Amino acid sequence: MAIKKVLVVDDSKTELMFMTDLLQKNGFAVRTAENADDAFKRLAEDKPDLILMDVVMPGQNGFQLTRAITRDPKFSDVPIIMCTSKNQETDRVWGMRQGARDYITKPVDADELMAKIKALG
Repeated sequence: MAIKKVLVVDDSKTELMFMTDLLQKNGFAVRTAENADDAFKRLAEDKPDLILMDVVMPGQNGFQLTRAITRDPKFSDVPIIMCTSKNQETDRVWGMRQGARDYITKPVDADELMAKIKALG
């Protein structure tokens, strides 16, 4: 399945702008959400082909949100890449256990992210 539509979930406006700009320059249609509630609204409006998920957010964190999305039959086929400042191996393992397909640490390296997206598509 070709990845065209990406949902970026991050509470940092700076990160949202950086990721949106990077993805749009690479031909992706991008929607953003700043928290779990926003993310579920965006999912209901238009199912993405990929979700880029921050971990540290107010309210429901990215691990919890990833688990909720991957367990929902409507969205369980949407791959999630965690994009987070949490750089410990235990964080990566926990993210993958919640259902993430891949894990990348901030600051996000553009080439690394594009390679991970390409590997999924």
